[in-house]
Amino acid sequence: MEKKKKLTTASGRPYFENEDSMTAGPRGPVLLQDYYLHEKLAHFNRERIPERVVHAKGTGAFGKFTVTNDITRFTKAKLFSKVGDTCKVLVRFSTVGGEKGSADTERDPRGFAVKFYTEDGNWDLVGNNTPVFFIKDAKKFPDFIHTQKRDPKTNLKSPTMMWDYWSLNPESLHQVMILFSDRGTPDGYRKMNGYGSHTYSMINVKNERIWVKFHFKTLQGNKTLTGAEAEVLKGKDPDYAQRDLVEAIAKGDFPKWALKIQVMTDEQAKKFKLNPFDITKVWPHGEYPLIDVGIMELNEIPANYFASVEQAAFAPANIVDGISFSPDKMLQGRILAYPDAHRYRLGANYEQIPVNRPISEVHHHQRDGMMNVDGNKEDSPNYYPNSFDDIEADESYREPPLKLDSDMAYAYDRNENDDFYTQPGALFRKVMTDQERTNTIYNIVGAMSGITGEKRAEIIQRQLSHFYKADPDLAFKVAEGLQVTLKQ
Repeated sequence: MEKKKKLTTASGRPYFENEDSMTAGPRGPVLLQDYYLHEKLAHFNRERIPERVVHAKGTGAFGKFTVTNDITRFTKAKLFSKVGDTCKVLVRFSTVGGEKGSADTERDPRGFAVKFYTEDGNWDLVGNNTPVFFIKDAKKFPDFIHTQKRDPKTNLKSPTMMWDYWSLNPESLHQVMILFSDRGTPDGYRKMNGYGSHTYSMINVKNERIWVKFHFKTLQGNKTLTGAEAEVLKGKDPDYAQRDLVEAIAKGDFPKWALKIQVMTDEQAKKFKLNPFDITKVWPHGEYPLIDVGIMELNEIPANYFASVEQAAFAPANIVDGISFSPDKMLQGRILAYPDAHRYRLGANYEQIPVNRPISEVHHHQRDGMMNVDGNKEDSPNYYPNSFDDIEADESYREPPLKLDSDMAYAYDRNENDDFYTQPGALFRKVMTDQERTNTIYNIVGAMSGITGEKRAEIIQRQLSHFYKADPDLAFKVAEGLQVTLKQ
């Protein structure tokens, strides 16, 4: 007969009285000395770590990435060293604005974060299911997110706040157009694309740098929901996307994505008609075609959601040799913000948590802090350089200098000639089908109908003027749906 495991306290002491508090007699008050009662209740009170400020609700899965095409001319990253190489990955999908209890089918961008466990450390590609974003400067991010959360007075979501902000920030129009198309309500996570969104750089063995954008193309077919379908699912199955992913993997229907890149040389970047580091813009595929890289497959649901998904920490700051940053202002801000959020939510040693721990060896001189679980490096020195350990900085990993455009510091970038309208207009006229255009107008009208208060007319007219500059027909039809007259 198999020997049963003993019930113990967290410190390992075998324990019997798991269901009865220690009292002074059968009817007496509970005794303070019943420390296991304290342990159970105190731990229960702390079972919930702070939820993510954004991307709070999500799901995740493990899988593998396989290189299918040689891109070593662009990068020396060992991950891509030869065709056929594989790498373990963790992917977390999420909604952006809602809380943990929100519905999976809300109209919202979707987070698409990939952690590559490489031999040179973890590489986190932290993006969305859209190639652009609402704002191009991280200093605007807290204000933008506040408009997507709850009104500080009513504690309700506020269309007035959202549209007031968007109407005052025309750079958001491209993402707004995507959000209110059917792409704003993808049919689960398996049937949507993912994007690194930002411009990154790649460095090859010659220390030559090129600019790059990353695209994950779903091999399940890109499928979306109409606004009406998404609304039904919000009530019928608020965990629709989570359920869809878990059930597909459980039955062996492993979802796959093709990783592709766009590349741009520094000379091309200087001549590009737009700022190539502006996350509110895309690089036209006709000029910068997609290049195949590899296939990502998700084939394992984590054994414990909290351990491997809730505690997973993705940060754009995590890059590997051969992949680096760019002057993208939003990216530069996220390099700071994401690790800072993880230290707040999970503790200073969050990268010691198993799901975040690299497969490569880790050697540094960071010590102490909450949740240090690796022995705190025992008696090894906690300073560098020193005469006692054999840790050294490997010069072969030195990154080449990044040439800057200017030695002048600019406190702001308000280019009056910036084009906020051409790409959103082209998206509406040339990319969308007739039905998609109809659905987009319907979704915009429905959302803007929620604008209330004394500034309602002002906000609506300001937003209509942006729509008009992108496409006059769009503006007139939205105005018609709102039963207002467009003031030109």
